Amino acid sequence: MKDELIKRRIEDLCDKSFKNNQYTFTPFLNEAELSEFYETKESSMTAYYTIYGGREDADRVMIRFGNADEFGYEEDFPIKCIKIEPLMKKFAENLTHRDFLGAVMNLGIKRGETGDILVDDKMAYMFCTEQMADYLCRELTKIKHTVVKCSIASEIPENFCLKTQEGEVQVSSERIDGVISKIFHISRGNCVELFRTKKVFVNGKCTENNSYMLKENDKVSARGFGKFRFLGIGNLTRKGNKIVKYEKYVG
Repeated sequence: MKDELIKRRIEDLCDKSFKNNQYTFTPFLNEAELSEFYETKESSMTAYYTIYGGREDADRVMIRFGNADEFGYEEDFPIKCIKIEPLMKKFAENLTHRDFLGAVMNLGIKRGETGDILVDDKMAYMFCTEQMADYLCRELTKIKHTVVKCSIASEIPENFCLKTQEGEVQVSSERIDGVISKIFHISRGNCVELFRTKKVFVNGKCTENNSYMLKENDKVSARGFGKFRFLGIGNLTRKGNKIVKYEKYVG
């Protein structure tokens, strides 16, 4: 039922943009919701679209329907970035992504109003809808027991970009289930279960095909385990196995 509501809402926004010649925007979408869009797009999307979450490789994104060539003007995504920092860093707790998100949800804000939250060294940068920015800056004053202050940020420091770690694993082929199994150290049986329960995404699209052959720069997410970017095949072993290179997201 939830999936159908998401599809219907996206279709309505697409139709509104196409019929009224105006830009429309979805709330922030997670991977599963974005995958619903990709499925719907194949059959009924009519308007031009752009996907963006406030930064490159964002996990939570908005879809903007509309095209400057058709409308004659450009309209930016209604996204703001909030800097959240402790008033007294010396006495601040070590806060996690869950702590920041929980404090925001306790304000009664819907998840679709917020995007990615990047956490490092007792502070965070959080993307949100433009209409929620001032409210968050005014009302978000405490995370757990730590008193914080919020301000609208013009940019994010480089150290707050997603942290990655490169690695290599030995596999017989580029089959996605074998690569996931090796990278996340799970059995092939448990890996197949991830596909069956629609918990694997490739480039934002849900896939149930556990025999899919990965291509260079494919971005793979396995819910509950993490995500990585497939960088391709390196050397071959003496037994003919392949050395897969990958970039794993660690923060």
